[in-house]
Amino acid sequence: MKETFVLTLVGPDRTGLVDELADVVSKHGGNWEESRLVRLAGSFAGVVRVSISKDEVIAFEASLLKLSEVGLTVNFSPAGEDVSASGIEYGLEITGHDEAGILKKVSGVLSDLSVNVEELETNLESAAMAGHLMFKARGRILIGRDVEVTRLVEKLEEVGAGLTVDLRLL
Repeated sequence: MKETFVLTLVGPDRTGLVDELADVVSKHGGNWEESRLVRLAGSFAGVVRVSISKDEVIAFEASLLKLSEVGLTVNFSPAGEDVSASGIEYGLEITGHDEAGILKKVSGVLSDLSVNVEELETNLESAAMAGHLMFKARGRILIGRDVEVTRLVEKLEEVGAGLTVDLRLL
């Protein structure tokens, strides 16, 4: 019987980190099921879902802890129960002039309307020919069937200067 775990990883970025982690998973007969990995400000960060035989869990965890010798901090947690939320999934894109607290304002609107963030990626980009920074967010959200999409867009557009919101059905 297999158990599923979620690993979170952070450390200085360098070539070979993913291979070292994949090697640990493979050596213990694990299955790499899903991941999000990124180089962020010179650091490597990731979240990985793996399944592994119950007989290998202790040895697997010990091998993961040895990755700290190469500077990688690994947290090892049993996967939570996958409860399917109801609603309609939309792609979300937000672009606007950067300002302090914009993500707090955006996440507040989503929370107030009971919109679940399924995936979110944010970054700052230089505005073409203007020279100032633009806030950009891309992701997936789950909107309850009782939430009016036009109301959500209006509320999101209210939170920032020149904010443009695009929602598309996935």
